[in-house]
Amino acid sequence: MTHRAAPEHTHPDKVPLITALDALGDPVRLQLVRELAVSREWTRSCGSFDVPVRKAALSHHFSVLRAAGLVEQRDDGPKRVNRLRREEFDERFPGLLALVLRGD
Repeated sequence: MTHRAAPEHTHPDKVPLITALDALGDPVRLQLVRELAVSREWTRSCGSFDVPVRKAALSHHFSVLRAAGLVEQRDDGPKRVNRLRREEFDERFPGLLALVLRGD
C-alpha cells in the first residue's frame, strides 16, 4: 500500500486578498466551496463532488483552495475528506465568503 503525503495548509492569516479572490474566481473552485458550505465538516471526500474536471484537475483545484486558506483536508482511510475553513477565513476577510456564497 502506498502512503501519500499529508496535504499542506495555509492559514487564512497568511493569505493575501488577491490570492483569496483568485481562488474564489474560478467556477469549479466556487462550486466546491459552495457545496462544502452546506455540508457537515469532514463528510465530503474529494471524489464526492460532481464537477466537470478529471481527478488531476480536481486535485489542483483543492490545492489552490488550501493555499488560499479556504479548505482543510485530512485523510480518512483511503479517502481524503474536506472542510470549509469558514470561521478562520471570515476572521481574515469578514463578509467575503458570505458575499460569494450568496451568488448575487
